Amino acid sequence: MANLEESFPRGGTRKIHKPEKAFQQSVEQDNLFDISTEEGSTKRKKNQKGPAKTKKLKIEKRESSKSAREKFEILSVESLCEGMRILGCVKEVNELELVISLPNGLQGFVQVTEICDAYTKKLNEQVTQEQPLKDLLHLPELFSPGMLVRCVVSSLGITDRGKKSVKLSLNPKNVNRVLSAEALKPGMLLTGTISSLEDHGYLVDIGVDGTRAFLPLLKAQEYIRQKNKGAKLKVGQYLNCIVEKVKGNGGVVSLSIGHSEVSTAIATEEQSWNLNNLLPGLVVKAQVQKVTPFGLTLNFLTFFTGVVDFMHLDPKKAGTYFSNQAVRACILCVHPRTRVVRLSLRPIFLQPGRPLTRLSCQKLGAVLDDIPVQGFFKKAGATFRLKDGVLAYARLSHLSDSKNVFNPEAFKPGNTHKCRIIDYSQMDELALLSLRTSIIEAQYLRYHDIEPGAVVKGTVLTIKSYGMLVKVGEQMRGLVPPMHLADILIKNPEKKYHIGDEVKCRVLLCDPEAKKLMMTLKKTLIESKLPVITCYADAKPGLQIHGFIIRVKDYGCIVKFYNNVQGLVPKHELSTEYIPDPERVFYTGQVVKVVVLNCEPSKERMLLSFKLSSDPEPKKEPAGHSQKKGKAINVGQLVDVKVLEKTKDGLEVAVLPHNIRAFLPTSHLSDHVANGPLLHHWLQAGDILHRVLCLSQSEGHVLLCRKPALVSTVEGGQDPKNFSEIHPGMLLTGFVKSIKDYGVFIQFPSGLSGLAPKAIMSDKFVTSTSDHFVEGQTVVAKVTNVDEEKQRMLLSLRLSDCGLGDLATTSLLLLSQCLEELQGVRSLMSNRDSVLIQTLAEMTPGMFLDLVVQEVLEDGSVVFSGGPVPDLVLRASRYHRAGQEVESGQKKKVVILNVDLLKLEVHVSLHQDLVNRKAKKLRKGSEHQAIVQHLEKSFAIASLVETGHLAAFSLTSHLNDTFRFDSEKLQVGQGVSLTLKTTEPGVTGLLLAVEGPAAKRTMRPTRKDSETVDEDEEVDPALTVGTIKKHTLSIGDMVTGTVKSIKPTHVVVTLEDGIIGCIHASHILDDVPEGTSPTTKLKVGKMVTARVIGGRDMKTFKYLPISHPRFVRTIPELSVRPSELEDGHTALNTHSVSPVEKIKQYQAGQTVTCFLKKYNVVKKWLEVEIAPDIRGRIPLLLTSLSFKVLKHPDKKFRVGQALRATVVGPDSSKAFLCLSLIGPHKLEEGEVAMGRVVKVTPNEGLTVSFPFGKIGTVSIFHMSDSYSEMPLEDFVPQKVVRCYILSTADNVLTLSLRSSRTNPETKSKVEDPEINSIQDIKEGQLLRGYIGSIQPHGVFFRLGPSVVGLARYSHVSQHSLSKKALYNKHLPEGKLLTARVLRLNHQKNLVELSFLPGDTGKPDVLSASLEGPLPKQEERKTEAGERDQKAEKKNQKRNEKKNQKGQEEVDLPSKEKQQPQKPQAQKRGGRERRESGSEQERVSKKPKKAGLSEEDDSLVDVYYREGKEEAEETNVLPKEKQTKPAEAPRLQLSSGFAWNARLDSLTPALPPLAESSDSEEDEKPHQATQKKKSKKERELEKQKAEKELSRIEEALMDPGRQPESADDFDRLVLSSPNSSILWLQYMAFHLQAMEIEKARAVAERALKTISFREEQEKLNVWVALLNLENMYGSQESLTKVFERAVQYNEPLKVFLHLADIYAKSEKFQEAGELYNRMLKRFRQEKAVWIKYGAFLLRRSQAAASHRVLQRALECLPSKEHVDVIAKFAQLEFQLGDAERAKAIFENTLSTYPKRTDVWSVYIDMTIKHGSQKDVRDIFERVIHLSLAPKRMKFFFKRYLDYEKQHGTEKDVQAVKAKALEYVEAKSSVLED
Repeated sequence: MANLEESFPRGGTRKIHKPEKAFQQSVEQDNLFDISTEEGSTKRKKNQKGPAKTKKLKIEKRESSKSAREKFEILSVESLCEGMRILGCVKEVNELELVISLPNGLQGFVQVTEICDAYTKKLNEQVTQEQPLKDLLHLPELFSPGMLVRCVVSSLGITDRGKKSVKLSLNPKNVNRVLSAEALKPGMLLTGTISSLEDHGYLVDIGVDGTRAFLPLLKAQEYIRQKNKGAKLKVGQYLNCIVEKVKGNGGVVSLSIGHSEVSTAIATEEQSWNLNNLLPGLVVKAQVQKVTPFGLTLNFLTFFTGVVDFMHLDPKKAGTYFSNQAVRACILCVHPRTRVVRLSLRPIFLQPGRPLTRLSCQKLGAVLDDIPVQGFFKKAGATFRLKDGVLAYARLSHLSDSKNVFNPEAFKPGNTHKCRIIDYSQMDELALLSLRTSIIEAQYLRYHDIEPGAVVKGTVLTIKSYGMLVKVGEQMRGLVPPMHLADILIKNPEKKYHIGDEVKCRVLLCDPEAKKLMMTLKKTLIESKLPVITCYADAKPGLQIHGFIIRVKDYGCIVKFYNNVQGLVPKHELSTEYIPDPERVFYTGQVVKVVVLNCEPSKERMLLSFKLSSDPEPKKEPAGHSQKKGKAINVGQLVDVKVLEKTKDGLEVAVLPHNIRAFLPTSHLSDHVANGPLLHHWLQAGDILHRVLCLSQSEGHVLLCRKPALVSTVEGGQDPKNFSEIHPGMLLTGFVKSIKDYGVFIQFPSGLSGLAPKAIMSDKFVTSTSDHFVEGQTVVAKVTNVDEEKQRMLLSLRLSDCGLGDLATTSLLLLSQCLEELQGVRSLMSNRDSVLIQTLAEMTPGMFLDLVVQEVLEDGSVVFSGGPVPDLVLRASRYHRAGQEVESGQKKKVVILNVDLLKLEVHVSLHQDLVNRKAKKLRKGSEHQAIVQHLEKSFAIASLVETGHLAAFSLTSHLNDTFRFDSEKLQVGQGVSLTLKTTEPGVTGLLLAVEGPAAKRTMRPTRKDSETVDEDEEVDPALTVGTIKKHTLSIGDMVTGTVKSIKPTHVVVTLEDGIIGCIHASHILDDVPEGTSPTTKLKVGKMVTARVIGGRDMKTFKYLPISHPRFVRTIPELSVRPSELEDGHTALNTHSVSPVEKIKQYQAGQTVTCFLKKYNVVKKWLEVEIAPDIRGRIPLLLTSLSFKVLKHPDKKFRVGQALRATVVGPDSSKAFLCLSLIGPHKLEEGEVAMGRVVKVTPNEGLTVSFPFGKIGTVSIFHMSDSYSEMPLEDFVPQKVVRCYILSTADNVLTLSLRSSRTNPETKSKVEDPEINSIQDIKEGQLLRGYIGSIQPHGVFFRLGPSVVGLARYSHVSQHSLSKKALYNKHLPEGKLLTARVLRLNHQKNLVELSFLPGDTGKPDVLSASLEGPLPKQEERKTEAGERDQKAEKKNQKRNEKKNQKGQEEVDLPSKEKQQPQKPQAQKRGGRERRESGSEQERVSKKPKKAGLSEEDDSLVDVYYREGKEEAEETNVLPKEKQTKPAEAPRLQLSSGFAWNARLDSLTPALPPLAESSDSEEDEKPHQATQKKKSKKERELEKQKAEKELSRIEEALMDPGRQPESADDFDRLVLSSPNSSILWLQYMAFHLQAMEIEKARAVAERALKTISFREEQEKLNVWVALLNLENMYGSQESLTKVFERAVQYNEPLKVFLHLADIYAKSEKFQEAGELYNRMLKRFRQEKAVWIKYGAFLLRRSQAAASHRVLQRALECLPSKEHVDVIAKFAQLEFQLGDAERAKAIFENTLSTYPKRTDVWSVYIDMTIKHGSQKDVRDIFERVIHLSLAPKRMKFFFKRYLDYEKQHGTEKDVQAVKAKALEYVEAKSSVLED
């Protein structure tokens, strides 16, 4: 009844149904904040009809959403009320109060008197006794942060500072007041506190009137042991209890506090809970009623509903809740008036008694920008979504600086704000934010942030007798004691300070735990520039510091500093004069300057002196200047800095956290010289830079450095601190400090520096030191010489000395670093407000844009508009215009090459190859030809020729590699060879690559019409010195002068009156011998007589006509040619002809003498002068037909040398003559010329270009006189080739590279003759060619550029394939084969061929593994007809096309000569020999090519055919691909051999043939002997072959023979398939050749082949495969193999093997992770624990190993303990601390004295690692044990053996005596 009444209170004489209704409504309304809309709607219905309906619906909708929002409005201080029961979490524990975290970011306080009555009583007793009680625990001992407690709101007040304060009570009388004794039921979960200790248990205060609660000792044991560390429970201890038994109608209650019972307690209907007595912390089963965006409505305990706000949903299930879902929930709070119940679904609350684990937030105090609003609650606050996706919450009071300026509109979802994390709500697991400006800008947020010695600003709060309170931060106050209010004691501080004044203080002491902050206002201390000491360790002898006197005694003064550090100034150190009475001279609080004499940090003692003059270093003071604000920065320290302002040379920064001013120069912002200015430009005030290095500090000036190379050097400890650590040969990283003419000075991070003299500054010749290095540049230096006395060192910066390993790796690292820094700059740009800058930051190379041409500039470049933002500057250079005609307004698609982040320009290209990029999958590590498209200072961007992808590659491969001669510099348009290091463009938009050798660079094709005529000419300074004097000379005058200087192509002469004249090389001699330099005929200072023949303009250096008004100011052009000095010489031209007209007078084919001016490396031509005003060019390809000359033209041609050249014609620009040194260069049929490869077409051939734009093609059949498998392999674009012109029909040049054509005089042997038509073929002839295509009726076989033969399927192989598609696989296009011509049909133009072994003497073209039924004879005949017709048509077409189009095809070396028919066997034998030789050549040239052609793949058997007999079918085995160069011809080990081969088809094995030229000589005598042999000769040959065959058989049978090829291994593994050692050797054989895939394949074969019973053999292979993947594979491939290995073997073995592999390859992190996995999976296996212990000890992690032993003993069964302990002790002996090992053994043996195995191990270990005394001591102990005689005998024997080995005869006798004594003692015992 009591329950009923509480739930349904009685009232009056009302009808029953009405109160029911009213109750339901009130419950609903109160409980859920529901605002019923029914009433309103009915009223409207009556008043308004018709049109009001739609309006009503809208209002209803709005109101319902409003009510839903209101219903889930989160808690605020206003929504709390007195008596409200609420669940909280202990946040902080202070001496007199608890700080409690409440739901929804609220916070409350519990006074020490609100714990329980018994505790308050004890406290009062303690106060009256005035001494601490023994059994009274302090609050920190009773409560710990994270504990969940049930509270009741006792009062809501406002503090002195106007803050709302929530006071709570934990007193069970208040919390459980709602319960009555009758309401108590078994199973209820209550909270209580211990009120007293009894004999058999504890009395617990549960706060229920009329109830005594008792906790039996037995029920508390588990809790005491687990949670209370074995200590008894004390008064006031807070407990979660379960009601076990209820007696006497609730009068007596028995409790339990067992963890398992408490954590699973659930409130049920049987316990009769109702809305009046429902308690927070109860866990209930509930059902989801309604899901809204703001939270859930739950139905629980059948009748009640409650709300869950969004903060208390389970984070893992948020968004997945649905109606009627069953959940478990915890009650958070119950409102006493409205009866609203709030619940939580967070898993942490669903186990009562379990404390919260996450108590703080890592980023506390962090200021965050642009944090978006998630939701706004008008009465409580707002939620925000942090960058990492986590929710955070700001209370209403923290959303603005004051209520007046608060604007709810600013907190719409999505709006962003700047905020600071100020706290952490443990109950909600949420960071609490503040948007108040004062908090965001506050210097300190918590007491933890303040360090002693720091200078802080604060506001005076109040002035009391005990000192002045100063507000330092939002929640922090500090005390300034009266002594510290000024330098002197002041009586009336209120006159000096007023409430609200801003003051600057220095922190004396800060105790964050006690929230105690002591400060000083003494001006001397605040403004002191001397060091601050906050611990005794800081006080170094000789250090001068400021302090204050705290006591003056007759023995001296005690001086105090910061953080309670104090020291004594003894009487004799008070002054230089004797002070008899210190108390008269000094006073308490006086600020003094002292010097440290001595300090003992361990004893916290320090001796000081006031006698400063005795200090040997009085100038120490400035050093402390930079150490202000409490902390010194040390050289070599890494700090975080904040940019204050930018200067011209760098950044002024503040070192955090103490804001010490420092300077960071621009050159020290990056290792890359170009990136420094870029970072300087984009960094702005307020930016934070991390990990900045302090380089030096002097006189308060701190210099910083941010170079990654120096930072990593310092972090890795590779930076020597003083000269004694430096030795010659060391490599050190530093930077260029200064540059002098004689060398450069390099400084290192520690401040040491050295000189790199000019001689060893570079591997290149150094003209000027400043050309090679710039100040501030990062370099690597090698120490060559150290002079410790003078503290000097000499360094080398040469790349050859300072190599950092593999150039490609270093190059890639530098590139990645550079691009990473550029990405950093982009992220800085993206934070700027300007849309233009943000757009530029997002643009990356490789992006496509559609733009409009704005204008074409004079230099040929194009400016575009129409970019993503209006003011964007986009331009394409003349080169990137790609020769396109463009007009303004035209639309163009372009690709971005690079964004200039400094000039804010975008460089784009119109090149079609780049704009139409091909989608092709790229392979990592693959090599590609590329064209340089853009150059930056440290890297270049190139496009891949094949695909058009953009790739970046570093221009340097070392930090010191900065200087390039002009000839080495890359140009835009130049070709390079790149190796790709990434295959996907990352955020940079570029692939990363490394440039191949410079030898593979190629020049861009020379420009045609667009080329400028006037290139910059080098002008002789001798001609321009001084102003040119006017002269009165005219053409024809004779003058005399002195030779002033001699240049290769002209001589400068000084005439009378100081006039300068010039004699050109062509005007010195009448007849110039070729190869001489005429200018050398004249000597400096020699007098010459010359005739004036013209004049050059001063500015343009062009010839001027005599009539020109400026002629009088020209440089006279003179001649000393004898023919021109003769008096009769009158034929001088007095009117000027323009050079263009003069050039026209030269005819093609005319021979001229010219003088070499220079070799243009970029344009690849020789620039020559024929006369002073006529210039010419000789393209490099027209200088010689010798490859040697073309490779090094500078060796052949000297500047100034006279050359005889043939005029080819005027250059396209008409300003130069085009000349040739190799004849007219008409490119007619039969001529030999040099060309350049421009394109390689697979299976077709080459396209070759010649000077002046002529193009020719080379067919695959004209690459060489001997075809090869990969004919195009050696040809790359830009390679120079020597060509013979076969025909020039239809303006297409058809070329040949055959040496028989290009060098006919060498008379080289033609193995594969030219076949240009069917007439060149004879029946029965053996020919080589390339597979053309597979057709339904046979295989088309290409014999020449325009001749195709047909091999029907019956003539292709002895094996027929079921599917014709398989032929494509085994006979790919372009495969080289030998065929015999069976029939020729000249009328139908048809060639019929056969590949059968019987016809060609070669192996079958299809592998025997494809063995199928042999085609029948009849079938072969019936197939013939239709195919003949098709082949005939194809040949006719080919012949028509011949001479129209140059075939672009190539071949490989193989010796096959056209010969008349000879006896079958001999001919085939010779060919067999040649074939194997060529194959060997091929293989030995490229030993690392993975696989050879399919031909080598098939079986290499020897076949024969006699007359028309068919070849017998051979029975053979498939063979692995050949991988190593065979050591002998085909009949030896690299091949199998056919058992059915006749002896006449065999020939003796010959050594492999060398180069082709040698083989030709070898074959000449052979040809001579090829006449018909007599019977006797044939018989002799047969015997010889038989001997050879038996020799080979013996070699193969020899058991000791080592395998040398894949075949040998195959043979071996066939004979012993289960031998893992053979399989492993086979794998190793492949790995030696770096053929990883093949090694993997062998391993997989082994795993399939080895019998499943041979587990160990299989495991060996698995381990080898794991090793292989670890060394050569990726992490993914290793993981896959490991997972498979675990499936197929015993998992533990595989785990242990992999751990060993990791440890051996020094992958310690991976090994550690694997061991941790093993400990979880195999915790019962002692081997794992022992292995892990050994691993840790090997890594010197002794402490970790000890912990592992402890864990092992906890996990393993007790019977294993002794073994494990003994093993760990052994490991300690071997790898760790021998003393500890002994201690472990001793400990074990004291517990188990009879474990002889442990004694034995102990003895072994001591013999190995201990002294003889230790060993004898142990033996003495062992032989006195009472063990079985058998065991004693064993130990005596060991003792005796030991003494025999290590002791004397006396020691041996002593042992024997002891043994005898033992035996006697035993026998006497037996007798008794």
